[in-house]
Amino acid sequence: MSGRSRCIAALGAAVFVLTACVSTSATRLGQGPIRPAFPPDSVAIYLTAADVPWRYEQVALLNSKGDVDYTDEKQMYNSIRKKAGEVGANGVILGSTNEPGAGAKVAHALFGTSANRKSTAVAIWVFKNDSTKAP
Repeated sequence: MSGRSRCIAALGAAVFVLTACVSTSATRLGQGPIRPAFPPDSVAIYLTAADVPWRYEQVALLNSKGDVDYTDEKQMYNSIRKKAGEVGANGVILGSTNEPGAGAKVAHALFGTSANRKSTAVAIWVFKNDSTKAP
C-alpha cells in the first residue's frame, strides 16, 4: 500500500471513529401523531421546559452517550438534535449530562474500559404557529 493510500485509509478510519463516538437512542412517548423527519439543524434546544415559548407535546425520551476521550458537548448536542429530528421533533428540552467519575477515568486509562459521557433530553413538537403560549 502506498503512502498516499495509507493516509487516505487512516483519514477514513479517523472520520468513522469521530462520527461513531456518540450514539443517541429514542423511546417514543405517548400516543401522539408520528410526524415526518425534521432537519437536525432546525431542531431548537431549550435548557428547561420553562424556556419553550409555545405549547408543545412530548415526542420521545432521548439518551445519548459517547466516549469521554472522543466527544464533547457540541457532538452530544448534535447527536441529540439529529435523533430528535429523526423521530419528528422540532425541539429538545435538555436533561442532565453526566461525566464519568474519577475511578471510571482511571480504569479507562489503565485497562481500556469504557468511560462514557451521558446525556438525556426530551424530544418535543413545538406548536409555533399556535397562538396559545406556554403556561
